[in-house]
Amino acid sequence: MSPKDYTAQNIQVLKGLEAVRKRPAMYIGDVTSRGLHHLVYEIVDNSIDEALAGFATIINVVIGKDNSIAVEDNGRGIPTDMHPVEKIPAVEVIMTVLHAGGKFDKSSYKVSGGLHGVGASVVNALSEWCHVEIYREGFTYNQSYERGIAKTKVEKGKATSKQGTKVHFLPDNTIFKDTEYHFDILAKRLKELAFLNKNLEINILDERDDHKENYKYEGGIIEFVEYLDEGRSPIHKPPIYIEGIREEIPVEISLQYNSSYTENILSYCNNVNTVEGGSHLSGFKSALTRSLNSYAQKNGIIKTGDKTTLSGEDVREGLTAIISVKVAEPQFEGQTKTKLGNSEVRGAVESLLNEKLLDYLEMNPSIARKIIEKSIQAARAREAARNARELTRRKSALESNSLPGKLADCSTNDPEESEIYLVEGDSAGGSAKQGRDRRFQAILPLKGKILNVEKARLDKLLSNDEIKTIITALGTGIGSEDFDISKLRYGKIILMTDADVDGSHIRTLLLTFFYRYMNELVQQGKVYIAQPPLYKIKNGKSETYAYTETEKDSLLQKIEEEEKRKIVLQRYKGLGEMNPEQLWTTTMDPETRTILKVSVESAFDADLIFTTLMGDEVEPRKKFIEENAKYVKNLDV
Repeated sequence: MSPKDYTAQNIQVLKGLEAVRKRPAMYIGDVTSRGLHHLVYEIVDNSIDEALAGFATIINVVIGKDNSIAVEDNGRGIPTDMHPVEKIPAVEVIMTVLHAGGKFDKSSYKVSGGLHGVGASVVNALSEWCHVEIYREGFTYNQSYERGIAKTKVEKGKATSKQGTKVHFLPDNTIFKDTEYHFDILAKRLKELAFLNKNLEINILDERDDHKENYKYEGGIIEFVEYLDEGRSPIHKPPIYIEGIREEIPVEISLQYNSSYTENILSYCNNVNTVEGGSHLSGFKSALTRSLNSYAQKNGIIKTGDKTTLSGEDVREGLTAIISVKVAEPQFEGQTKTKLGNSEVRGAVESLLNEKLLDYLEMNPSIARKIIEKSIQAARAREAARNARELTRRKSALESNSLPGKLADCSTNDPEESEIYLVEGDSAGGSAKQGRDRRFQAILPLKGKILNVEKARLDKLLSNDEIKTIITALGTGIGSEDFDISKLRYGKIILMTDADVDGSHIRTLLLTFFYRYMNELVQQGKVYIAQPPLYKIKNGKSETYAYTETEKDSLLQKIEEEEKRKIVLQRYKGLGEMNPEQLWTTTMDPETRTILKVSVESAFDADLIFTTLMGDEVEPRKKFIEENAKYVKNLDV
């Protein structure tokens, strides 16, 4: 048959779980560390659904010495009786058939995060082996699988008084590039789930080093807000808590104002973090703005006839909030479940918050006044920021070239083909300008440390020269009124700083700025971190570069074993120590460089880190440094 022939013989039908093994990324996102950890979340979500249904109260997660994972709950246990259609036990259907599960039957699960019935079967398909143990109706039941195929029948075992399900699996190393589980990554998600489900106990144990954590929160999302605000100074305690049912939708909201100038609102539907928001977030924002304006005018804090009206942006300044809804038939936009579409949820959240927040404000007038006065200050700062932006625009329009003078721009006008390096210092900036490829690489040298935006309002940001330069160079504008990612002039924004303490600080300041004020750039994967080498190893006439301590040690050992020549080892502390050619070869040439894409795995974790490192409170920062000092490999002071 010639290559041009296209007949029925070319059509492949993938049976059972073959499709999952053939295209795993379609089901778990990717086969990197992210996808590996996603396997655990799929099984844990099944146990969480048992908790939401009112049956499970404890979930135990164990990382085995062989990097296997065991998840056990004390729920009802997966059914083991014969399925009326498939003619095999129900547990085997759940573990081996896509789109099979109890989530479609609302008499079994009124609320569920797993919508597609692919969780357990996908994990099974992508595991070298999987073993399910069920404790149900006074007995233990077992079944084993290999790469998604049942290898034993469901076997009834010894009598037991336990209830629940235990799923034990080993990820398939022919599918995943890396099969090592990271305790911290799993622990963060389990902690988040414990906050969202008050009184649910979640334990994690790492048998590789006996590290274990226990999470159980009687206060639920109230404690979640307090945890997020550890590095901030609240203007009232405890957080406001609102709970109720509207249109058969359970709604929980907790919020607290602090002295910072940024908002941090996390929204969830059925424990799924809806990072793009949706109807529940829209309802929250609308009700919050209306309630605070209504209270302020009714109680004379904003005088009748006063032109001051608090915008949504004003009333959310310094706000930390969690919105959690449980929806029987959620409509998520896209497979990634990042935006809630149910229109009825907006009305439910809006109605509940309007009623209960006004009640709270009436009963707590001193707190109400503090919140509204902070919002009024934010409104005045917003007006000042608008004036600063207008002044910048007028000034730019008068100048023949509105781009910053120190920006060495690239020749292409296509954002998809271009990139900009934000470089620490004039010296390194000079080397980068000489070493770059002018066709697609722009260089913007930054002088010293930029403003710590964690401690400043937008109007103050717009009076900072370095920040104004960055905003102008990128072209997107800033703030909810002006930011427009479609105007971004470069497809990649690459932060290039020295490998010392000052360089790390400048990089953190820049990351804080992008996360707080241009978050969409981070969410869409536009921000990168350059990886200049740590060492130059000179061996005779040849020169090699090492980017990590491990790579340096490996190269030194290899040279010593093979060549026995004199080795000269140079430790780079600054970019300025490299000439333009070296900087191009090691750090800027797309063919040879390594750059790290900045991504946010966990919104609440990212917020906490930036607040801890850059906020006002010293104790949380001290604690963070003490806990993480053991991970520091190189420290140049």
